[in-house]
Amino acid sequence: MTAEVRDHMFAHAMAELPNEACGMFSVPCGVSLVDEFHPVANIAASATLFALDGKEMLDLENRVESASRQLVGVMHSHTKTDAYPSPTDVRDAGRFDPFGTFHHVIVSLQGVEPVLRCFTISGAEITEIPVEHCR
Repeated sequence: MTAEVRDHMFAHAMAELPNEACGMFSVPCGVSLVDEFHPVANIAASATLFALDGKEMLDLENRVESASRQLVGVMHSHTKTDAYPSPTDVRDAGRFDPFGTFHHVIVSLQGVEPVLRCFTISGAEITEIPVEHCR
Protein backbone atom coordinates (compact mmCIF):
# COMPACT_ATOMS: atom_id res chain seq x y z
CA MET A 1 0.00 0.00 0.00
CA THR A 2 1.34 3.41 -0.83
CA ALA A 3 1.82 5.87 2.01
CA GLU A 4 -0.50 8.24 0.15
CA VAL A 5 -3.33 5.68 0.26
CA ARG A 6 -2.74 5.09 3.99
CA ASP A 7 -2.76 8.83 4.65
CA HIS A 8 -5.92 9.26 2.54
CA MET A 9 -7.64 6.54 4.60
CA PHE A 10 -6.56 8.21 7.85
CA ALA A 11 -7.78 11.63 6.68
CA HIS A 12 -11.12 10.21 5.51
CA ALA A 13 -11.62 8.37 8.82
CA MET A 14 -10.93 11.52 10.83
CA ALA A 15 -13.09 13.72 8.58
CA GLU A 16 -16.11 11.45 9.10
CA LEU A 17 -16.00 11.58 12.91
CA PRO A 18 -18.08 11.02 14.97
CA ASN A 19 -19.29 8.39 12.48
CA GLU A 20 -17.41 5.45 11.02
CA ALA A 21 -15.93 6.12 7.59
CA CYS A 22 -15.81 3.63 4.75
CA GLY A 23 -14.51 3.18 1.24
CA MET A 24 -12.89 0.76 -1.14
CA PHE A 25 -9.43 0.46 -2.63
CA SER A 26 -8.14 -0.71 -5.97
CA VAL A 27 -5.09 -1.80 -7.90
CA PRO A 28 -4.19 -1.82 -11.59
CA CYS A 29 -5.11 -5.22 -13.06
CA GLY A 30 -2.27 -7.68 -12.49
CA VAL A 31 -0.61 -5.54 -9.79
CA SER A 32 -0.76 -6.08 -6.03
CA LEU A 33 0.29 -2.60 -4.81
CA VAL A 34 -2.75 -0.70 -3.52
CA ASP A 35 -2.33 2.76 -5.01
CA GLU A 36 -5.85 4.18 -4.97
CA PHE A 37 -8.45 4.70 -2.23
CA HIS A 38 -12.07 5.49 -3.05
CA PRO A 39 -14.11 7.01 -0.19
CA VAL A 40 -17.75 5.83 -0.19
CA ALA A 41 -20.61 7.29 1.84
CA ASN A 42 -21.51 5.49 5.05
CA ILE A 43 -25.27 5.40 4.67
CA ALA A 44 -25.62 4.03 8.22
CA ALA A 45 -24.33 7.40 9.50
CA SER A 46 -23.31 5.69 12.73
CA ALA A 47 -20.37 5.74 15.13
CA THR A 48 -20.57 1.95 15.47
CA LEU A 49 -21.71 0.66 12.04
CA PHE A 50 -20.94 1.21 8.40
CA ALA A 51 -22.92 0.45 5.27
CA LEU A 52 -21.64 1.22 1.79
CA ASP A 53 -24.02 3.08 -0.49
CA GLY A 54 -25.04 0.47 -3.10
CA LYS A 55 -25.47 2.87 -6.02
CA GLU A 56 -22.22 4.65 -5.26
CA MET A 57 -20.48 1.26 -5.05
CA LEU A 58 -21.83 0.14 -8.45
CA ASP A 59 -20.76 3.43 -10.02
CA LEU A 60 -17.32 2.98 -8.47
CA GLU A 61 -17.03 -0.58 -9.81
CA ASN A 62 -17.82 0.66 -13.32
CA ARG A 63 -15.27 3.51 -13.12
CA VAL A 64 -12.57 1.21 -11.73
CA GLU A 65 -13.13 -1.47 -14.38
CA SER A 66 -13.17 1.18 -17.14
CA ALA A 67 -9.71 2.25 -15.96
CA SER A 68 -8.39 -1.36 -16.15
CA ARG A 69 -8.29 -1.60 -12.38
CA GLN A 70 -9.90 -3.93 -9.88
CA LEU A 71 -11.38 -3.43 -6.45
CA VAL A 72 -9.53 -5.58 -3.94
CA GLY A 73 -10.94 -4.49 -0.62
CA VAL A 74 -13.01 -2.40 1.68
CA MET A 75 -11.94 -0.02 4.43
CA HIS A 76 -13.85 1.24 7.43
CA SER A 77 -12.95 2.92 10.66
CA HIS A 78 -13.55 2.08 14.29
CA THR A 79 -14.07 5.28 16.23
CA LYS A 80 -13.57 3.90 19.74
CA THR A 81 -12.29 0.32 19.41
CA ASP A 82 -9.23 -1.56 18.16
CA ALA A 83 -8.42 -2.10 14.50
CA TYR A 84 -9.78 -5.65 14.61
CA PRO A 85 -12.96 -7.06 13.05
CA SER A 86 -15.96 -6.91 15.37
CA PRO A 87 -18.59 -9.68 15.34
CA THR A 88 -20.72 -7.33 13.19
CA ASP A 89 -17.80 -6.88 10.76
CA VAL A 90 -17.42 -10.66 10.46
CA ARG A 91 -21.15 -11.15 9.88
CA ASP A 92 -21.29 -8.37 7.28
CA ALA A 93 -18.17 -9.66 5.52
CA GLY A 94 -19.90 -13.00 5.06
CA ARG A 95 -22.74 -11.27 3.21
CA PHE A 96 -20.60 -8.74 1.31
CA ASP A 97 -17.64 -11.03 0.55
CA PRO A 98 -18.90 -14.62 0.84
CA PHE A 99 -15.74 -16.16 -0.66
CA GLY A 100 -13.34 -14.23 1.59
CA THR A 101 -11.41 -12.74 -1.33
CA PHE A 102 -11.47 -9.06 -0.29
CA HIS A 103 -8.99 -7.42 2.02
CA HIS A 104 -10.68 -5.66 4.93
CA VAL A 105 -8.77 -2.64 6.21
CA ILE A 106 -9.78 -1.25 9.59
CA VAL A 107 -8.53 2.12 10.77
CA SER A 108 -8.81 2.61 14.54
CA LEU A 109 -9.13 6.13 15.89
CA GLN A 110 -9.25 5.15 19.56
CA GLY A 111 -5.68 6.29 20.31
CA VAL A 112 -3.77 9.50 19.73
CA GLU A 113 -2.54 8.24 16.33
CA PRO A 114 -4.65 6.26 13.85
CA VAL A 115 -3.82 2.55 13.52
CA LEU A 116 -4.37 0.60 10.29
CA ARG A 117 -4.60 -3.18 10.07
CA CYS A 118 -5.72 -5.50 7.27
CA PHE A 119 -7.53 -8.85 7.35
CA THR A 120 -9.19 -11.46 5.25
CA ILE A 121 -12.43 -12.84 6.66
CA SER A 122 -13.72 -16.21 5.54
CA GLY A 123 -16.64 -17.48 7.57
CA ALA A 124 -15.56 -17.05 11.19
CA GLU A 125 -11.85 -17.24 10.28
CA ILE A 126 -10.01 -13.92 10.56
CA THR A 127 -6.48 -13.75 9.15
CA GLU A 128 -4.31 -10.68 9.53
CA ILE A 129 -2.43 -9.59 6.42
CA PRO A 130 0.75 -7.56 7.03
CA VAL A 131 0.60 -4.09 5.48
CA GLU A 132 3.73 -2.59 4.01
CA HIS A 133 3.84 1.09 3.13
CA CYS A 134 5.94 2.44 0.32
CA ARG A 135 6.26 5.78 -1.42
